[in-house]
Amino acid sequence: MTPRHLKTFLAVIRHGNLTRAAAEVNLAQSSLSDQIQALEEELGAELFVRSRQGVVPTPAGAALKAYAEEILALNGEAKDAVRSAAGNAEQSVILGTLETIAAERLAPWLSLFRRQNPGLALKLKVGGSGELHAQLQQGSIDVAFTFDRGYEDVRFATRRLCSEPLVLIAGRNAQPSSFDSLVALSAAHFIATEAGCVYRHLFDTAFAEAGVTLPPIATETDSIATIIRLVASGTGYGLVPRLAIGLSPARNDIVELSWPGKPPVASLVMTWRRRRVQPPALALILQSASENLSPVKPADVHPRHAGSCLW
Repeated sequence: MTPRHLKTFLAVIRHGNLTRAAAEVNLAQSSLSDQIQALEEELGAELFVRSRQGVVPTPAGAALKAYAEEILALNGEAKDAVRSAAGNAEQSVILGTLETIAAERLAPWLSLFRRQNPGLALKLKVGGSGELHAQLQQGSIDVAFTFDRGYEDVRFATRRLCSEPLVLIAGRNAQPSSFDSLVALSAAHFIATEAGCVYRHLFDTAFAEAGVTLPPIATETDSIATIIRLVASGTGYGLVPRLAIGLSPARNDIVELSWPGKPPVASLVMTWRRRRVQPPALALILQSASENLSPVKPADVHPRHAGSCLW
């Protein structure tokens, strides 16, 4: 199982389509098929079958996926360790984050970090929480900054940086009423992100933890910025991280309402792959983020499995 064959295999897994997978790995479709066939012959098992949904993995292919990701990650880790020991390590780190976190929390810190470490190259990728988790698995980003969802994966370490309050918002011209209980609030119409998004998870959890039925969703959207604009237009209410409304163009068109009960919060966390040898550049990023983004001192926290915080 060569790294090249495993990369091709994972590209097919991601796309479920041979043409798109071939484009990602810069192969002709016939060459991609040859690589998959060679891998199947080596393993003695069929890895994919064609269906109406596209190309889907067989049980054998599904079993190989996690191992392929781990083998490729270990392969990259070994190369980094050798380069570091030889003094040839590239001083660069790729960060992934949600758009609101990038603008409101990371921008000031990264500016400071860049001044303190001018020789280290930084690249920032913005995406959804599911996309960032996949990029961590693939090794295309080194560390992700997201809101905690409690994922359990022993391949990764997670550190809680701070708590971000969630705020209930309404349009300024909608003459919003106050709510004296979550039961009353559960009858209001809300704008929310789609199921599976970390923001939707925070919204659902806020009501689930209080044992209250979820309110009706008037509109679903894939953007917190769009939620804020829709709320400003009077479409419904919203529950969003306070940091997201700081620089919103609709800031003057919305009002914050009191949350009936204990105000919900989201934990801002950073997650990275556990390694036998930590790249110096990544170690610098993790230390700086802990010192500048967290009110909790690094010495006061203890490592646990990924998906849980360092408390």
